[in-house]
Amino acid sequence: MPEGPEIRRAADRISAVLVDRPLEQVFFARDSFPGLARRAKGLTGQRVLRVDTRGKAMLTRLDGGQTIYSHNQLYGRWKICPRGTLPNTKRSLRLALHTAEHSALLYSASEIELLNSADEIQHPYLSRLGPDILCRDLDWKDVRDRAISAEFRRRSLAALYVDQHFLAGIGDYLRAEILFAARLNPWSKPGELDNKALARLGRQTLAITQRSYRTGGLTNPPRLISRLRAQWLSTHKPSNCSARKQPADREAIRFAVFRRGEKPCYACETEIERVNLSGRALYYCPSCQNEIARK
Repeated sequence: MPEGPEIRRAADRISAVLVDRPLEQVFFARDSFPGLARRAKGLTGQRVLRVDTRGKAMLTRLDGGQTIYSHNQLYGRWKICPRGTLPNTKRSLRLALHTAEHSALLYSASEIELLNSADEIQHPYLSRLGPDILCRDLDWKDVRDRAISAEFRRRSLAALYVDQHFLAGIGDYLRAEILFAARLNPWSKPGELDNKALARLGRQTLAITQRSYRTGGLTNPPRLISRLRAQWLSTHKPSNCSARKQPADREAIRFAVFRRGEKPCYACETEIERVNLSGRALYYCPSCQNEIARK
């Protein structure tokens, strides 16, 4: 499922072609959203004020006072294309926002709603979200203080870091990468951690998420990525200049631990472990993350 950084990058792309432009046509898939389809014409001519994100949800604000809420869930994907063209895909089109020059198209999503301000406050998903992980005003101390609050201090980091009520926008890959970067055991609890460990947790929570947003999903530090790319090139030895400009296999350099089960840790060469918690995969290094830093 796309996490906060991916949704925010999609919102940036959509903003670039929709904001301050009137919508010439709005489409909701009638078979999936019959009520919205009947209201689509009423949105024609409205301008898009901005495209916000709350965790894994996107909020397209219209100047008529309404907001198009969408949540990609596991399969939803946004596509941007020139008006009059469609991407080559077998996915089902669920929402289309057309301006004179561009189209923003949402495929395969199952959650789309049209909200007013009161609806948004009472929305069953939005109303339960914690602070957005990419909010500019969120400081590492805010993360620390929230983690050690009475509500969260007794929960394991493994459970806490996929709870959208704690922080909105973190999912499986960010959880694994943040806890590895903070060198914390996934089963430790915030209330057990000393001040240094809590500071690492707060700082790495923001640093890893912001790095993923800036780089399009790369959570490893730049020096490690450069080293891994160099190793890949020395092994594969591409025969032409254009091939040399291509990076190593993205999945091979993207993460420190996520999806790297049974592979050696880049820091200590210990085999990365994978466990299932409530049906979700958690990856960690048993050597780098072996201590619970107690008060």
